[in-house]
Amino acid sequence: MTNKISAKEVVMYPDGRVDTRNASAYVGLSEKTMAMMRCNGTGPKFVKRGRIFYFREDLDSWLNAGGRFTSTAQAQQSNA
Repeated sequence: MTNKISAKEVVMYPDGRVDTRNASAYVGLSEKTMAMMRCNGTGPKFVKRGRIFYFREDLDSWLNAGGRFTSTAQAQQSNA
């Protein structure tokens, strides 16, 4: 079995906005997970203008704010 990483194209508006489909590809999560995180208030900042949009800088901030861990035990301790 070979492990191949495939690049996904992310379509971004000139002002840095992306829709949910492209935001989920950008952060590597499913659209459903992004929707659940919006409801729980645990995901990145978003705007709702008829449709949901994310801004790239908010996605980057959210990814960087999550913290980095060396083990799953360390990650669980930080969530407690």
